[in-house]
Amino acid sequence: MEVNNFENPFRPGAGHKPPFLAGREKENAEFNKLLTQKIIFENMVLTGLRGVGKTVLLDTLKPVALRNEWLWVGTDLSESATITEESIAVRLLTDISAVTSGIVIGSEEIRKIGFNAEQVEIEYNLNYEVLHNLYGHTPGLVLDKLKFVLEFVWTHVSKLNKKGLIFAYDEAQNLADHALKEHYPLSLLLDLFQSIQKKEIPFMLVLTGLPTLFPKLVEARTFAERMFRVVFLDKLNEQASREAIVKPIEVSGCPITMPEESIKTIIRISAGYPYFIQFICREAYDAFLQGQEAVPVEAIMRKLDSDFFAGRWGRATDRQRELLSVISQLESHDSEFTVQEVVDLSKERLAKPFSSSHVNQMLNSLSSSGLVYKNRYGKYSFAVPLLGEYIRRQLGAIN
Repeated sequence: MEVNNFENPFRPGAGHKPPFLAGREKENAEFNKLLTQKIIFENMVLTGLRGVGKTVLLDTLKPVALRNEWLWVGTDLSESATITEESIAVRLLTDISAVTSGIVIGSEEIRKIGFNAEQVEIEYNLNYEVLHNLYGHTPGLVLDKLKFVLEFVWTHVSKLNKKGLIFAYDEAQNLADHALKEHYPLSLLLDLFQSIQKKEIPFMLVLTGLPTLFPKLVEARTFAERMFRVVFLDKLNEQASREAIVKPIEVSGCPITMPEESIKTIIRISAGYPYFIQFICREAYDAFLQGQEAVPVEAIMRKLDSDFFAGRWGRATDRQRELLSVISQLESHDSEFTVQEVVDLSKERLAKPFSSSHVNQMLNSLSSSGLVYKNRYGKYSFAVPLLGEYIRRQLGAIN
């Protein structure tokens, strides 16, 4: 193969599956344990910072579930699809119909559940229209309606000789209750699956999202703490990072090998985050194909800053940027930090330091915008990997 005709094997797009998925054996093992449940006691939350590969891992779990005789439905949870109880109901019915539309029921059963049907025997597919009609004809609140529909669905899905049905939703941090508008879609979802699982119906939830997801679940319903097994996706270790760099080259039969010094450089500047590995490797390989002999670190970091960080940084107000700049100068900026640590350092670095109440207020706003998150121990972390290093680069450029 001519070098100029070689297709770059690295894929840094959001949610794009890399040529080789490195270092997720532990997470796959956790999921396989959940698939052995006959009665669902635990559901799964896959969480982690942006760029750790949550969406990619979720996509790889689907064939695992199918091979183990489970059905699988799901999609991304947009804010519009989760704003009200009715919208989450439509989302669930739409997803369920993907696996039930091939199931046929007779007009006699249709009449039993309250529909008008011809007296002659006619067969009906259990598609979205039928499910939505069943939902609409069921008395009670949205929760009552959904419970009835899911129980009805299981009476037919159980005949397919499957172990159960997995509802998998990405970007689940968009789920939220809205007390001021009297809409509680997050609580509805949790109440629904707790009720269904108590009746020993094997419908399992798999949710992926930013680290803000699990605290939101527990805040909505305290029983969520016992309802989910939380799997936190962290950055890759050195060995897995190396595999993520080298394996795609080997698999694709690339005409150019990655020098050892370049591998070490990519591991160092990516810090083991899968998205950054893919991004840096793609840029480095394009450079190698054009005759360069080393990773053009400075040029790649400028492009990464522009493509990945700048948009997020641009959404922060001037005062929020001041706060984020203080945080980036903490020794613990790449792990966890407290409000008091931020307050103390701001007194040293700023002419107009922050008070504790002001820091708390701003961190809550930054959490809502996805730049930081609060863990269950009252400490905060950046929700975007290597954001602190980016901010330091901006401070250096300004100074």
